Amino acid sequence: MKHDPSKTQNTVELPTPTAWPIVTAFGLTLLFAAFVTDVVFAIVGVVVGLVGAVGWCFDLFPHPKHEPVPLRPKSEHPEPIRTTGRVVQILDTGKPRHRARIPVEVHPYTAGAFGGIVGAVVMALLACLYGIFKYGSIWYPINLLAAAGVPALAEASLETLRQFSFSGLIVGSIAHISISILVGLLYAVLLPMLPARFEWLWGGIVTPLIWTALIAASLNVINPKLAIGIDWPWFIFCQVAFGAVCGFVVFKSAKVETQQSWSLPERLGVEAQHKTEDKA
Repeated sequence: MKHDPSKTQNTVELPTPTAWPIVTAFGLTLLFAAFVTDVVFAIVGVVVGLVGAVGWCFDLFPHPKHEPVPLRPKSEHPEPIRTTGRVVQILDTGKPRHRARIPVEVHPYTAGAFGGIVGAVVMALLACLYGIFKYGSIWYPINLLAAAGVPALAEASLETLRQFSFSGLIVGSIAHISISILVGLLYAVLLPMLPARFEWLWGGIVTPLIWTALIAASLNVINPKLAIGIDWPWFIFCQVAFGAVCGFVVFKSAKVETQQSWSLPERLGVEAQHKTEDKA
């Protein structure tokens, strides 16, 4: 049989369509369905799967089956899509990207932790002054704060709360310092995203008022004893004082650039070779 060149130019050989792979997959599906149904599905699945596998093999061996597919004439080809030339701009390491995420500079976490500790000291002094003038004891606010973690203080009387408690001192100090440091870290992240002209207002007044409202809504569940014995005007004053002091310490710290423009190897600290341009 002679080979027709014109016919070869107008056609292309493609694998012959076959349904055997679908039949094989259906047989395997029935086989696995038998694990949760009945053995009959396993028998049917094995038979269908073997038939599909044998038919699939005959399509591939000894030679894969192909069939000629006619090509469309050039007159029916779609018009090519023409685009204007584009220039790719290489971004330099360390410089802000064209889609930089805000903020591009943040306060260091150490400043947030230090601000939280300073604010905690100021707030503790104010709370102790309140305990001295109101109840004649600096231990009252400490024991009141520790009542959430010390069951004996949760059921204690006013006279007991005015007395020194070693467990109350430890639990109250840990709770106060840890929460203050966490809030300080929050300030380090939050302040750069606030309006620059009113950072003192948002950080020192608005933010403490917001978390005071959240505390007031959940305090009955967290510390019922504190919810009953707390003096809310003085508590709000202490929160604002903490926010002002902590925010001031964080605000005065030097900002550092974020690593959003760094490559992944640079963020991981991996040493890699960089291609440098030869300067004439």
